[in-house]
Order: sequence, then C-alpha cells, then structure tokens
Amino acid sequence: MSHGRFLPPDYTRGDENTVGGYAAVHGRAAALEGKDGLSYSLELLTDDTGAPTRPFGAYLVFLQWRRIGEQGIEGHLETDFLAYAQTAAEALALAGATPLSECQRLLDALVTARDGEHGRRWFDVMREEDDA
Repeated sequence: MSHGRFLPPDYTRGDENTVGGYAAVHGRAAALEGKDGLSYSLELLTDDTGAPTRPFGAYLVFLQWRRIGEQGIEGHLETDFLAYAQTAAEALALAGATPLSECQRLLDALVTARDGEHGRRWFDVMREEDDA
C-alpha cells in the first residue's frame, strides 16, 4: 500500500464494490461514514476459531478516526466472524467478497449497539457543548 501519493485505480484487480476488491483496486482500505457521523476505515482480519472443521474465521474491524485534534485512530468496532475456512488466506478471500453495502449495514448495526437507537452524531454533541 502506498501512503501520501495518488495512484490511479486498477480496475483489473477486482470488484471495487466489495471490501477486498476495493482495497485491491485502490491500493488502500475502504472507508465509510457511520450513522454517528464519524469516519471509519475497514480492515479484514482473521483469528483462530478453535473449531477443527473450520479453524480460521475472518471478520471486519472498523477503525474510527479521530474527528478533532491530531490525526489518528480513536477507537474501533468489530463484527463477528463473516467467513470460515481451512486457512487464514481462504477466510480472508471469502470475507473479502462482502459487498461494501453490507459493510455499511454492519457498521451501522455496531454503532447502534454501542450508542443505542437514538445515539447522537458527533456534531450534535459539539453543538450541545457550545450551547452549555
């Protein structure tokens, strides 16, 4: 992956509408806006499942970017396993086919689980602090 310079997309590398394809085509992780108004980057990871018939599972980690101050990661949210396989590479390939629209749905569900159905967006919180 290249940082700090523009590389044109290479559409021969995959389907940019999937989490794995987007990373392959653009040379960087996909990013989404959560229902809380914050920016999240997507990362596919694997872990041991402890199950002999499907020893590896792949899941998404949504890295929440800091809104104010120095650029950096403020927190993260994780999905359950999205795919299982005999090898970590196979599990990543299976989960990499997840459409970005499904990733958005998963992110919004995780934000709702964390913040509640009526969670406040970051700019609403800032407005309320300014009014106090």
